[in-house]
Amino acid sequence: MSFKLSRKWRRTIISWLLLSPLIILVLFPFAVMLITALKPPGEVLRPNWWPSEFRWSNFITMWDATNFGRALWNSIYVAFLSTAIALVVSIPAAYAMSRFRFAAKGFFRQFLLISQMLSPIVLVIGLFRLVVWLGLLDNVNSVVFVYAAFAIAFTVWMLQSYFATIPKDLEEAAWIEGASPWQALITVFLPLALPAITVTAIFAFINAWNEFVIALTMLRSQDSYTLPIQVFSLVAGRYTIEWHHVMAAAFVATLPVAIVFAWLQRYLVRGLALGAVK
Repeated sequence: MSFKLSRKWRRTIISWLLLSPLIILVLFPFAVMLITALKPPGEVLRPNWWPSEFRWSNFITMWDATNFGRALWNSIYVAFLSTAIALVVSIPAAYAMSRFRFAAKGFFRQFLLISQMLSPIVLVIGLFRLVVWLGLLDNVNSVVFVYAAFAIAFTVWMLQSYFATIPKDLEEAAWIEGASPWQALITVFLPLALPAITVTAIFAFINAWNEFVIALTMLRSQDSYTLPIQVFSLVAGRYTIEWHHVMAAAFVATLPVAIVFAWLQRYLVRGLALGAVK
C-alpha cells in the first residue's frame, strides 16, 4: 500500500512540474494586472516589481472615476441576453438538423460553416447603417441582437453535431411510454444534451463579453459602454493615462469570465469529449 501511495505522489509531483510552465504562462498576465493595479500612482511606471505599499483603494477609486459599474452591468446584460437568444433559436434548429431530413440540408450546413469565416469587421458598415435605420444607435439592445445573430450560426453548428450522437431510440422509448414528442424532448433529450448546450453557451458568452469592434461602432455614450469599450476609453485620446486604474479595470473585467469558466469547466470537458465521439 505504501508503495502504491508513494508511486501516486511521484506521478502527482511530476505532473505538476510538467504543468508548472503552462500555469505560470497563464497566470502571469493576471499577476501583472493585479500588482500594477495595487501600486501607488507614482510607482506604476517604475521598473520595480513589488510596490512599496499595496493600494487596495485603487479599485474603489477606479470604480468611482470610470463609471465601471454601469459598464459592468451593460456587459452582463449584453452577454447573457445575446447568449440566451442564440440558444433559444439554435436548439430547435440544431434538433431539426440532427433528426429530420429535408431538401438542401447539406447546403444549409455548408452555409453555416462558411458564415463562420466572415469577420464581424467586414460587415460592420452594413450593420451600422441597419442599426441607424432602426433607430437603435447607442443602444445596448442593438449589440445584443448583433451578437446573437453572429452566435446563432456557431451554436447551431456546434449543437447539431452533438445532437446527432444522442440515440433516437431514447425518444422513441419515451413515446411508447406515452410521452408526447414535446415531453420527450424536454425530459429525455435536453438533459442528455446539457453538456453540449453548456459548452456552446460558454463560447457564445465569452465572445459577447470580449467583443470590441461592433460595440465601438454601435455605442457612443459612456452610459451604454460595455467593459471592453470602457477600458479602451481609459487610454484612448488621453494625455495622462492612469495605468493603475486601467489595470484595475482590466483585472475586474476578466474575473466574471474566469469565474464562469471555472464553475462550468466540468461541463466543458465533458461536452467536448462526448461531442468528439460519434
